[in-house]
Amino acid sequence: MTQAIEITGMTCENCARHVKEALEGLPGVQNVNVDLAQHSAHFEAERAIDREKIAAVLDEAGYALA
Repeated sequence: MTQAIEITGMTCENCARHVKEALEGLPGVQNVNVDLAQHSAHFEAERAIDREKIAAVLDEAGYALA
């Protein structure tokens, strides 16, 4: 299952790397692609990942769901 999210707070490639690492830390998430220009990310997961869980890992990394 592919999921797409919009992210606020990313300003550079380093930010995109942090977001990628944060999302990869969620169980079952793989193939994370972060698009800095579009302030978004796409990833595959075994099943839908709850938005609250995504928001929590992004918040820990210093970013937020849009």
